[in-house]
Amino acid sequence: MTTGQRPALRVVLFDLDDTLFAHRAAVEAGIRSYTERLGPPYGALEAGELVALWHDLEEEHYHSYLAGDLDFEGQRRARARDFAARHGVGLRDEEASAWFADYFEHYVAAWSLHDDALPCLDALERAFPGVRFGVITNGDLAFQRRKVEAVGLDARIDHLIASGEVGITKPDRGIFQYACDLFGAATAEAAYVGDRLRTDAIGAAQAGLTGVWLDRRGVAPSLEDDAQARAAGVLRISSLDELAAALTTRG
Repeated sequence: MTTGQRPALRVVLFDLDDTLFAHRAAVEAGIRSYTERLGPPYGALEAGELVALWHDLEEEHYHSYLAGDLDFEGQRRARARDFAARHGVGLRDEEASAWFADYFEHYVAAWSLHDDALPCLDALERAFPGVRFGVITNGDLAFQRRKVEAVGLDARIDHLIASGEVGITKPDRGIFQYACDLFGAATAEAAYVGDRLRTDAIGAAQAGLTGVWLDRRGVAPSLEDDAQARAAGVLRISSLDELAAALTTRG
């Protein structure tokens, strides 16, 4: 290793939802299928507006869960209650839980990996013989494990690290350090790939890993995020097909 180069890559860690696991697509398919089954008044919004509303409620209430303001079931009830209220339907707590449980079955039916997920792992194993894989996710361990096992990803990863179990959420450097410690690897020997620039890539890079931003949708980052990403040496890719090559040339 020459001066200025990182140590050899031993571990590649991934975010789960919308990085390896096609969460957004499953959410869209699930809410459309469920509201079609429910019928009026849930057909009042155009399909695009309906999906956008559900995504917005997920962002709002799931982050309340991560912040500790709601428990896991509470954020589910809040999402169902607010979505129904937008359509003029009032739900009590038990009704909101049942509503979400029914939606969830439609969401589960659409679970899948992104098409580039497994080919990416194969390419990394060819490029970095002996490399090991893990997942760091902000969420409930049991729920995220269910997804990982349902799509067969458990056969390819060594560790699933969930904020709900560890008690630390991304982008806190502690959760990245915790993951590296599980693998017995230094942070400089690890890379982390995720679809959120600040939460995933900047957080990982500031913790000492190679941070990689998977920008599937061509998002324009804020000036602050862009400056921090550049300063931290974040790599930017638009597909997991680009990951092995990007990591091969990392500084």
